[in-house]
Order: sequence, then C-alpha cells, then structure tokens
Amino acid sequence: MVERKAWADKRAEIMGRPGAGAAYEAARLRFELGEAVRQRREELGLTQAELAERAGLKQPAVARFEAGGTMPTIPMLERLAEALEVRLNVQFQPLREAS
Repeated sequence: MVERKAWADKRAEIMGRPGAGAAYEAARLRFELGEAVRQRREELGLTQAELAERAGLKQPAVARFEAGGTMPTIPMLERLAEALEVRLNVQFQPLREAS
C-alpha cells in the first residue's frame, strides 16, 4: 500500500518544481482579481449578465473571470472598472513588501 503524504509535504514537493512559484503567483493573482470583481458586482446589486452587458462581454466570460479562470488584459480590466464604477489602479510593489 502506498503511504499518503501530508498536505504540507505534498505542497512543498510541488512548489519545489521549476516554475511552480510563478504558476502559483499567477493563479493567486487571477483569483484575487476575480474575487474583487465579484465583490464589487454584488455591492452594486448586479448579476453577471448585467455586468457583462455594461462591460461589452458575455456572461460566461464574467463567470470565468470571477472564478479565476482567465488572466485579464489591461483593456479588459479597464472595461470592467468602468462597468463597476471604480478606478483601475495598477502598481508595482517590491517583493519584500508584497504579501
């Protein structure tokens, strides 16, 4: 029988692979952007279809974005920001300050 590894051990093994850190960071960014859009959409009382219409997108594209399934372009973020009545703010942070 194969011995099962603890999650911490498995994660350390995966993160030790070449490129794993960059892939994890990209996934984290997609998830955080999608979460921010979903929260703002809900604050405004909009459905995904209504946000899609405002932003010139299709509802499935909004759903994928909110789920962290796609990496948006800057023009897409600008359209979403306008549709969500917010200002898009893109910045660079030194890695030692980023959380």
